[in-house]
Amino acid sequence: MTFHRRYLPVFVGIIAVVGAAAVILRPADQTRAPEPAASRALPPKAVDKATIPSTLVESAPAASVPEALPGSLEGTRPPGGWDRVDEAGHLLPTPALRGLFEYYLATLGEEFLPQLVARIRQRLETLPEPARGEARQLLGDYLDYKLAVGQLETQVGSGAGIVGAENALATMRDLRRQYLGEVAADAFFAREEAIDRYQTARREIQARDDLTDAQRQARLQAAEAELPESVREARAESRKFVDYEAQLQALQANPGTSQAEISQLRESTFGAEVAERLARVEAEQADWDRRWTDYRADKARLDDAGLAAPEQQEAVQHLRDQYFSDQEQVRVQALDSIR
Repeated sequence: MTFHRRYLPVFVGIIAVVGAAAVILRPADQTRAPEPAASRALPPKAVDKATIPSTLVESAPAASVPEALPGSLEGTRPPGGWDRVDEAGHLLPTPALRGLFEYYLATLGEEFLPQLVARIRQRLETLPEPARGEARQLLGDYLDYKLAVGQLETQVGSGAGIVGAENALATMRDLRRQYLGEVAADAFFAREEAIDRYQTARREIQARDDLTDAQRQARLQAAEAELPESVREARAESRKFVDYEAQLQALQANPGTSQAEISQLRESTFGAEVAERLARVEAEQADWDRRWTDYRADKARLDDAGLAAPEQQEAVQHLRDQYFSDQEQVRVQALDSIR
């Protein structure tokens, strides 16, 4: 197991603590340059009015809203900063407003959709008019958009009339503006659409065989420069970690490397605060690796001993108790089951 795979999730959490975060972009081969809108099938098939989810927005107040949140939201708070209005009291759509919608809609399955819509509607009631009515309308539009997206994905997957997956991103962009309007669609999706455009450009640049390495690199850098600043910063942080991993592996391959040199590498790359946290993570992982190696060796000897099933299970549990905490044993049991 490489350092990158072991530590990246924890590293991302560490970076978040000090105000940065890593962004993983979708693979480039999932995107293609958009074709003219006329060549794409819009909109997806219509549904009966009674099944249109936007109708739930007006009926939502009739549903009671329990105080307890769905289980997966316990201990969390709804996103803030979504209630922006202009000087005339009109709603200003923002990424935070979409975040509010998705905060509740992500729990679909724990609660039925009418209940979740009622929860969102309850939040929107805190807005002044006319923003309140505009937010309710936008919620309904967003729900209908989500339904249309589901239909689009089904049709792309089954080949039922959509031009194909290669045009899905361009079709999705059109769909957003059809349901939400230009202003709200830009506010809700500008970041991910910029990432989609970058990935499309990146894929095309990588596929060209008429470019020199220098030309290809220059075009990739130009494409990346079109990304939002926050995405560029996140990508820089991600590359910083990859560079750190390469340097760390080179140091660890040298028997003469001191712990002080590794500490200096951490601090020079990430700063003192992150370096301190990363050092603890690395120490914990090294301890886990040692115990896991010893456990696997002892378990292999047990497996070769030919014990009866009840005795084998008891002996393995004794080993787990010897090497791991109760919480760690959940992970150990899962790892054992796939080996």
